[in-house]
Amino acid sequence: MSAHAPKELTDRQFQANVRLDRGLMLVDFWAPWCAPCRQLSPVLDEIAEEMGDDLVIWKLNVDENPVSPAKYGIRAIPTMLIFLDGELVDTMHSAPKSEILETLRKHLPAN
Repeated sequence: MSAHAPKELTDRQFQANVRLDRGLMLVDFWAPWCAPCRQLSPVLDEIAEEMGDDLVIWKLNVDENPVSPAKYGIRAIPTMLIFLDGELVDTMHSAPKSEILETLRKHLPAN
């Protein structure tokens, strides 16, 4: 597994790992039974590798962690929330890799 590979996230960890952390983060709300979620997973793996240290990807299983999806009004999966320095800046649903990358890159802080 790569150092940049998506990491599992729980409701309990959400505040400390997403809301209070700095940088660009994508939280993937998914479930094991969701076919589009399974199709998106390798795409997110590729994006994690390509973006390296510029992005952290978290995966939150909605079946095991119902609090965060309810808090953010997640009604369908896969849903991806994009946070910058702990603030929600964008929401995406299943999309082509190029569109996900474009959306993420527009939120990267200028170097």
